[in-house]
Amino acid sequence: MPVKNHTVLGDHRGKLVALESNIDTPFDIKRVFYIYGALPDVPRGQHSHHITQQYLIAVNGSCQVTLDDGVQKQTYTLDHPYIGLFQDALVWGEMHDFSEDCVLLVLASEHYNKDDYIHNYEDFLKVIEQ
Repeated sequence: MPVKNHTVLGDHRGKLVALESNIDTPFDIKRVFYIYGALPDVPRGQHSHHITQQYLIAVNGSCQVTLDDGVQKQTYTLDHPYIGLFQDALVWGEMHDFSEDCVLLVLASEHYNKDDYIHNYEDFLKVIEQ
């Protein structure tokens, strides 16, 4: 199951969630980015990666993430900052239904490389059939 609840630490001063490479994510973290200000009715993502794995966390607000391995599609709700979702390489991903206050944090296993992206769904299906 790609969804993981993380331990929340803290006291009266506030909460803390720690994430560590190869412990909380199944990879070394090489890139971190976040999405905010996304419109609720405009999907993001809509691509796959050849080798990059990702770990997604809605650190504020909420969104839906649909993962598609070419056989099965499943939609997950990210709505707590202690819930993470793993997206493996060669899995089509789409983020959608963003709340107005959503901040989606993404931890990636690879540095940005435009050649790692598969932007066309039909091309994605051809790659996974090989």
